[in-house]
Amino acid sequence: METRFLGIPELAEAPSVAVVVDVMRAFTVAAWAFARGAEKIVLAESPEDALALKARHPGWVALKDGPPAPGFDAVNSPGLLRSADLAGRTVVQKTTAGTVGALAVREASLVLCAGFVVAEATARVLRTRECDRVTFVVTGEGGQADEDLACAQYIALRATETGTEATDFLRRAGESRAAAELAEGVRQGVHPDDVALCLELDRFPFAMVATSEGSLMVLRPSMQSAGPGR
Repeated sequence: METRFLGIPELAEAPSVAVVVDVMRAFTVAAWAFARGAEKIVLAESPEDALALKARHPGWVALKDGPPAPGFDAVNSPGLLRSADLAGRTVVQKTTAGTVGALAVREASLVLCAGFVVAEATARVLRTRECDRVTFVVTGEGGQADEDLACAQYIALRATETGTEATDFLRRAGESRAAAELAEGVRQGVHPDDVALCLELDRFPFAMVATSEGSLMVLRPSMQSAGPGR
């Protein structure tokens, strides 16, 4: 499997297969939303778009980075979301990096969104699909976020070498700038357990596949390999 690790600014063209990685915290939060019963997650272009979608669909749950804000129901924190009842609900998510990265590769034939919590399930999709070329989108810090790069590299290795150990990759993520900022309270909308929750390896058994549904980019859980490219 040929792999590339690119930041969002480096995406010159739509890849065939993309794995968009945001460990701290967008796609850890997305996985928790599905675990709490969410049916789907709509990835919004901007906070204004998220609020507009919620206005059209009052039953949807709007979620964003940072502190609580008028019109939004939740913030981008796994620790704060893990007790939510989202059974059958649609979540609208807008974050600084993760959702931006997914939207940037929406023309790819397969888009997977990932963090450590769904690493093995994501690697399994790549193995099952026998993907020849995979672009890993390292969303944080313009492609320099070590927690995202470590997770991407781990998934890439697991897709071809199932005996790969996660210890060193998790250590790098735990020592990253993002982890320090969350632990020190530099970022807003944070729960004390957020870092630990983001570093839980294979907490969930599903991968997360994003597809275009009309004008929207929609993320759904997948317990098996993704179907043919759209």
